[in-house]
Amino acid sequence: MTTEQDERFAEKVADINTLYQQALELAKQGVRVESIDEMTGVQALERKHPGLPMSSGKVELREFEYIRHGVLSFMFNFDVALGTLTACQAGQTRTEQDFAGHIRLHVEAEPQVQQWHFVTDNLNIHLSETLVRYVAAESDLAIDLGEKGK
Repeated sequence: MTTEQDERFAEKVADINTLYQQALELAKQGVRVESIDEMTGVQALERKHPGLPMSSGKVELREFEYIRHGVLSFMFNFDVALGTLTACQAGQTRTEQDFAGHIRLHVEAEPQVQQWHFVTDNLNIHLSETLVRYVAAESDLAIDLGEKGK
């Protein structure tokens, strides 16, 4: 969805900016604000031949050939208040189960946090049924979420 299609774009940006501005004060109250992003299709490469040694007045040279070892997808959490990377997960896939598992592991690893705010883009795995059900269960929401497709 482009900004032209989203009539609430300015409102959403203002909400996120306000949350980011309040992140330090919220952290003092046990509330964590994190921005999450992914890097997908990152190739794991290995040089096929060792580099050539440096010679006087020249830099080390590297051979251009490499061996591919597949691709990985990374998920990163950035703590807005502290300005630090708080979580990094690598895997072969990037599915709704992968993302919900990433959130679950991160939340369970820090039980002292009273409340979480995760800022993500609108990728479908960030809005999945798996994640919604996890958040509802963790939040003790007593509502019927229904079934997907009904």
